[in-house]
Amino acid sequence: MGDSRAAWAAIEAQTTGTLEDLFAATPDRLSHFVVEEAGIRFDWAKTHLTPALVEAFVALAEARDFASARDALFAGKPVNVTEDRAAEHCAERGEGAPASVARAKGFHSRMRGLIDAIEAGALGPINHILHVGIGGSALGPDLLIDALGRDAGRYETAIVSNVDGAALEEALRRFDPSATLLAVASKTFTTTETLMNADSVLTWMTEAGVEDPYGRVVALTAAPDKAVAWGVDETRVLPFAESVGGRYSLWSSIGFPAALALGWTAFEELLEGAAAMDRHFRFAEPRRNAPMLAAFADQYYARVRGCQTRAVFAYDERLRLLPSYLQQLEMESNGKRATVSGDPVDGPTAPVTWGGVGTDAQHAVFQLLHQGTHLIPVEFVAAVEPGHLLDEGHHRALLVNCFAQGAALMQGKQSDDLARAYPGDRPSSTLLLEQVDPRTLGALIAFYEQRTFTNAVLMDINPFDQFGVELGKAIAKSIDSEGTDHFDPSTRALIERALG
Repeated sequence: MGDSRAAWAAIEAQTTGTLEDLFAATPDRLSHFVVEEAGIRFDWAKTHLTPALVEAFVALAEARDFASARDALFAGKPVNVTEDRAAEHCAERGEGAPASVARAKGFHSRMRGLIDAIEAGALGPINHILHVGIGGSALGPDLLIDALGRDAGRYETAIVSNVDGAALEEALRRFDPSATLLAVASKTFTTTETLMNADSVLTWMTEAGVEDPYGRVVALTAAPDKAVAWGVDETRVLPFAESVGGRYSLWSSIGFPAALALGWTAFEELLEGAAAMDRHFRFAEPRRNAPMLAAFADQYYARVRGCQTRAVFAYDERLRLLPSYLQQLEMESNGKRATVSGDPVDGPTAPVTWGGVGTDAQHAVFQLLHQGTHLIPVEFVAAVEPGHLLDEGHHRALLVNCFAQGAALMQGKQSDDLARAYPGDRPSSTLLLEQVDPRTLGALIAFYEQRTFTNAVLMDINPFDQFGVELGKAIAKSIDSEGTDHFDPSTRALIERALG
């Protein structure tokens, strides 16, 4: 492993002109910073990356022994060093250690068998799927079904994650308890919010006269014994490997509601698209490797330019949940302050990921992006093919606005009136999908996963643990078991005022 400090110093020593200067100086800029792969056009031409800067980042990757880290990921080695565990979500789509791939295929076959039985009426009439989970156990299925299930016409589906009863009540009002299938998604099958929601659904079924509520439950978990102990029949427990992390788990049995709602063929195509991106990530050289180029830009803006946030705007209503999905993927993975060896990190780690949907966001937050004092890298995600049958003018207007915003961020506009001046030179990248279908969406999500992994290796952190989410949970449990005397006066007063 080389000297990463020297590599970072070389990166920080690079000078770049404005974006317009870079285009003028490099007429073939698109050939360096546009990559087409798996039905997606990735365009980083309107970032401040230069060929020389990319070479400096390649040197950093070599200093971090990136190739070995990537090989370890796909070989099923314990890349999650704090928990001495592999991270085998790639094996779920066929790219990993042979034994892990075979195990994943076995679990998928089990899931397909249960789906076939449900479709054949083995659990009685099913019109509704109610999926309860939280975090990665909910965000992934929610994204898939919202993006791809609008015209599926198979089952009405609701994904409920919030422990706030209002969220669950909203779904229950729409569903018939005698025709509802309950999917309980929890890796450990101990998640408080998920089990509380599941208990409330069973109560709802019982009060409605459903004879055997537990007979309508499917458990999605890496702890099948706990699901059986909770009351789910073993035949309706869909396991997945302990080595598959929650926020990387939609490819496993956690994707059951999507596979049922969209159909097994769609789920297989999702896996195939992700596998295609995995192969690109494994074998494409760094200068033409989409996840690596994206991570190089991420690191440049966070560390060299001091950007604390990154904005993602989906110019496609079907992808409206993508920013929320990426918030967990990126911030729970890379929001760390310790290196893999336990030392303090020597620079900023994950920026705050946020975003919205175009064109709504243009009338809400783009004022700050164009004229505010913050420099915020923007990512646009759009699709060539529309998701509707209305007049093509709708989609043309959507894409015109998307492309115009990127151009405006770069070009700016000079004016003697400061209130009407746009500084320009503001970076953006564009991900243009041919269409929003299972295969392309699978590739898109896998791209973001591998980008997150690349960023982690470049920062020398572990993206696969999440100890930061545990402290608040532990303190919440202590309120009932230990009282409130150990809290600060503000927290104690809030508890007493709201809970008595």
